Amino acid sequence: MLDQGHCICRDGLTKVFDDIREADGLILGSPNYLSNLTASFRALYERLVFQSLTYNAETPCCNKNVIPVLLIMTSNAPDTAYTELLNSYKDTLDKFVGPTTVLVSGDTLQLNDYSKTDWEWSFFDPEYKKERHETVFPQECKKAYEMGKSLIV
Repeated sequence: MLDQGHCICRDGLTKVFDDIREADGLILGSPNYLSNLTASFRALYERLVFQSLTYNAETPCCNKNVIPVLLIMTSNAPDTAYTELLNSYKDTLDKFVGPTTVLVSGDTLQLNDYSKTDWEWSFFDPEYKKERHETVFPQECKKAYEMGKSLIV
């Protein structure tokens, strides 16, 4: 079938999906807002997966262009806070796009100066967040870069 493995909606994402089909790998990233990845991430993710879904028990996926995926999430919460959520995304991406690796950068810095808000930040230590942003976050960025590079090597 002509549409098999292609999104039937023809819009601004059509070229994006065509480019993904031709890519050597795919890097998806999103911050975590309100205990999930962002709505814009979800919109892309759902259409990316749905175009390969067949509802056929013998062949549930019609994607013939399997590519490695790197899923990156940043979060104000600790790295392990959303493991179950990310494993669910990973499992689906594994089945419908390609082998997926997940990288989380947690305990991220939301503001440069937490004291300029109208409330006290009591769920965490703002100084710890700032220090982590200056020391650990650059290492995580480098790791993300290396992981992305390894998708096509």
